[in-house]
Amino acid sequence: MNSLLYPLCSAVALLALIYKSRVLRTERSVTQAALVANFFLLFVIFTVSTPSVWVATSELVGIANFSGLLTQSCVVIMTACQQLVLLHLTYGPEAARRKAIPRILALGLVLITMAVLFTGATAHGEAPNDFAVTRAQYTPAYLAVYLAAFTANQVEIGVMGWRYSRIAPSAWLRRGLRMVAFTLPFALVYTGCRTADIVAAQFGETGHPWEPAAQLGVGIAVIVQTVGWILPDWGPHLTSAGDQLRYRRAYRVLTPLHRSVTEEVPEPVIPVSPALHLRARLYRMMIEIRDAQWALRTWMDPEVARIAGVEAERVGLCGEELAAVVEAAQLRGAIEAKRRNRPPERPPETPVATAPGDLAAELAFQQRLARAMTSPIAIRSARYATASNTAHKETA
Repeated sequence: MNSLLYPLCSAVALLALIYKSRVLRTERSVTQAALVANFFLLFVIFTVSTPSVWVATSELVGIANFSGLLTQSCVVIMTACQQLVLLHLTYGPEAARRKAIPRILALGLVLITMAVLFTGATAHGEAPNDFAVTRAQYTPAYLAVYLAAFTANQVEIGVMGWRYSRIAPSAWLRRGLRMVAFTLPFALVYTGCRTADIVAAQFGETGHPWEPAAQLGVGIAVIVQTVGWILPDWGPHLTSAGDQLRYRRAYRVLTPLHRSVTEEVPEPVIPVSPALHLRARLYRMMIEIRDAQWALRTWMDPEVARIAGVEAERVGLCGEELAAVVEAAQLRGAIEAKRRNRPPERPPETPVATAPGDLAAELAFQQRLARAMTSPIAIRSARYATASNTAHKETA
């Protein structure tokens, strides 16, 4: 599994490193620098943990399983980088620096202790696939120190990430920090398996049976955590892309409605360049639809709105769905009346049946209105205007 999972994690870390390094060119803050260091260390950890690279690195240094000490030391340093990020997000520069100093000193002590315990142990051959299991058997103290530091830091990162996610200033930062906090259970699965390795070794057993669970736990934690750390950077691009898709869909939905009302009332239409941003063109289309709707008011029959409202209520429509059907019926009736040059005796005071509170609500309602133009209720109710006006003319 190491030959497949760890290269995948390494690739994810490398992509995040490349992306975040570009951000560092324009924003050289402690937070951004710590994140770049975090992704660099993550890339080193999983690159060296790949079995073929593991053996080559240890042979280059001339110390058996040196790759294990290197990668686990990088893990400890990486957690320090993550804590720096969260501290600088949560506190001001001075307070963050003050709180970071004891953490960094403690992690430095952990690194020294790990190095002493590692070098003081007898080598038992390269173990690129089960280094931690081997350490649990021959140097449990080394692995216990590493696990204690790793677990304490992951718990603190999870707790700090969750707390700050509640007050983070942007939605994508909140989502990213929640993802970071969400990885804590997977990290604890890893530490639980490693602790079980130490316990099993005391009874002459090994942790090989649950080794896949440990690898999957740390792999999932790393990938999800990496996504969480970079989510505040590329999340807004997702929002922008989603907005563009919604604008395009809304533009397509409103185009038939716009065409039908402006063919009868072309005065509100102002030609705009196709190069204009889609949102601006959509906004202009919404204004022109409403202007044309008001211009068609003098051709609307209030009875059409009443009939459409009664039929819509009969089939269970309410709220804006009902209002959209009523307005659609009035528009269809007004368009037909204008084409036949048969105005009603008394038009309604307003052509609208509801008043959306903001631009987003207005866009949503106009899309309902556009769809309601083909509603059977709107079509049947609009026919009343034609029949009524025809009968009135014949009687006159």
